[in-house]
Amino acid sequence: MRKILMSGLLLAVAFSANPAHALDSSGTPVVVTPLASRTTTASGQPITLPQKNVQVLVSTYDIKSGATLPVHRHPFPRYAYVQAGTLKVTNVETGISNTYKAGDFIIEMIGQWHQATNIGDVEVKLLVIDQVEQGAKNTELRQ
Repeated sequence: MRKILMSGLLLAVAFSANPAHALDSSGTPVVVTPLASRTTTASGQPITLPQKNVQVLVSTYDIKSGATLPVHRHPFPRYAYVQAGTLKVTNVETGISNTYKAGDFIIEMIGQWHQATNIGDVEVKLLVIDQVEQGAKNTELRQ
């Protein structure tokens, strides 16, 4: 039984990692490459969304080589796609760090204090998506 479950899991991973093909309205193939599919944050929390008046905010971040962001936390979900560079994110409550490089997708921890550092030689470029209650901010700096 364990072999069957493991085989099924490996097949699911293989299929989800391959580019999918879709068609645009003219019938021309469009390649869709899945980047992430997760139900938990970087620290293992279940992802929960705002329950009312949801607002989606999309931003880009450019973080210079060697720069360290202040300790902060997010009250709502935040997702980031690393377009360039290498970013180390440390949960200052647990001491656990994750390193992300170009092509990685980050599902940030919610309500936990953390800090990020550009540990590479080039600028980190992030595409960031926040889901907040309308009008709310999604970054709180530790005092």
